[in-house]
Amino acid sequence: MPVSDAVLTQILTQLEALQVSQQTLQAKLDALTTSRATSPPSTPHSGGTPIPGRQAEVMMSTEAPTAAPHNTIISPSTSPTVSNIIQHEKDKDKERERLLYPSRVMLTTYPDQHGIKPYPLKWGAPDAETRGPVICSRLPSSIKQRNAIGAHSGSYSIYRALAIAMGTLNPSHKPDYSKTEPAVPIPPQPSWSDPSKIVSFDPWGHLVPQVYKRELEELGLDVRPSIAVTRAHMKLTEIDEAVRKGSLKIDGKILIKSRPLMNADGTESTDDPGVEISISKAAVEPVWYLPGVAERFGISESLLRRALFEDTGGMYPELITRPDIKVFLPPIGNLTAYIFGNPAYLSDESKELTLRVHDECNGSDVFGSDICTCKPYLIYAIEECIRGAQRGGVGLVVYFRKEGRALGEVTKYLVYNLRKRGGDSADKYFKATELIAGVKDMRFQALMPDVLHWLGIKKIDNMVSMSDMKYNAIVQSGIPIHRRYDIPEHLLPPDSRVEIDAKIAAGYFSHNKKITEADLVKTVGRTWEETEH
Repeated sequence: MPVSDAVLTQILTQLEALQVSQQTLQAKLDALTTSRATSPPSTPHSGGTPIPGRQAEVMMSTEAPTAAPHNTIISPSTSPTVSNIIQHEKDKDKERERLLYPSRVMLTTYPDQHGIKPYPLKWGAPDAETRGPVICSRLPSSIKQRNAIGAHSGSYSIYRALAIAMGTLNPSHKPDYSKTEPAVPIPPQPSWSDPSKIVSFDPWGHLVPQVYKRELEELGLDVRPSIAVTRAHMKLTEIDEAVRKGSLKIDGKILIKSRPLMNADGTESTDDPGVEISISKAAVEPVWYLPGVAERFGISESLLRRALFEDTGGMYPELITRPDIKVFLPPIGNLTAYIFGNPAYLSDESKELTLRVHDECNGSDVFGSDICTCKPYLIYAIEECIRGAQRGGVGLVVYFRKEGRALGEVTKYLVYNLRKRGGDSADKYFKATELIAGVKDMRFQALMPDVLHWLGIKKIDNMVSMSDMKYNAIVQSGIPIHRRYDIPEHLLPPDSRVEIDAKIAAGYFSHNKKITEADLVKTVGRTWEETEH
């Protein structure tokens, strides 16, 4: 039965009335929230959020004795029961939740919602002011002007949430950024204003307190740095050994003699203290410009948003409901750039540049596992960076948190178990990973070159790597590589031969060895039984 125009008009009128009513209620709720947020808070416990009853509890715990005197009789009628104590704790948690989050749960927002007005952000703009700050905070001062989805600090944002829930961190704490400016300058490069060159982090992230001072101090917006640049000395026993063998030389600038060691009795030791490497380093948190990330991977922005929403358990509904917000701070690990020599040389084409792009391997890099070549590659690359810097050039090691080819350490160990129980031969190397993870590798190097463009790198003289994925990503981004070389054979751990031969047979770069599929069955790793002594 067709619906008459009169009925449709009546329905539309009712919907419009409901919308006006909803907006009115929202405005009243916003006013109530603002008044609560601006009211003087009580003194927080341990620098955290004010919690009702906490001060009284502290006074009681400091003034009352910890145990009743031996002659004191506690009446059963006055002693607290376990159920009463549990109920009391639940009541405290409810009150804490009301203080922390006085309004109703806001699962998501919409572009045309009342009061929503994202702060202008133009990715790839020629200067910081035109580009605008990245704002993802849900604090009352910033929530209506958020122009980014997610939270700062990547996966560590979860620990921040825990600290707030436990009352050890005040959610409205305002960081003091004085004296935190970069220890070495990383100045703007032409690539910063090219929206196609840097899409995986904020190129202005290390300069936020300086370039967005007005937004921080005058407008009171919660804008935070996503990059920090500092200086340090790196101490590695492998480099100490290289100096003792004579393969590296102390120059007093890049490679420095360590201070004397001390004995247990406080006297100075006569043992060789080794050396230290003078470095600069930058920690970079991910900040994704979604249209640019989608383009890098050759997919649509809508498909990228849907996948990020669906396959993270629906963590970020605004990926779907806020197509107007183009920036996303994903809950993944950051990267660290270690610079050997003068950082200014990175953008100077007349200087020799040595590069290693390294993906995290906790088992090898930190704990020395010999089933892979990760730590030997990392140490060899650091040595090469030192040599290059001592020749008047500069070295760079970029360390990405992509544990286990971005499959994670649990998956990696499951693969190890399968390999060792199923006959650890090179011909089964990649198949073992696919059986567990469904894919060989999830590092997807398309975003990796961004950090090179951020540093102003225009060419690479020496690249220590056998990865075609990394090599191709860099070259395709517009940075030529003049020379590529892999790790010398004598530095390979015996049990890592399975990995190396499988990679070479699969087409990975090797300057001196060719391996066929028929050769792979001959390369067999150590069994568990061989490790038992």
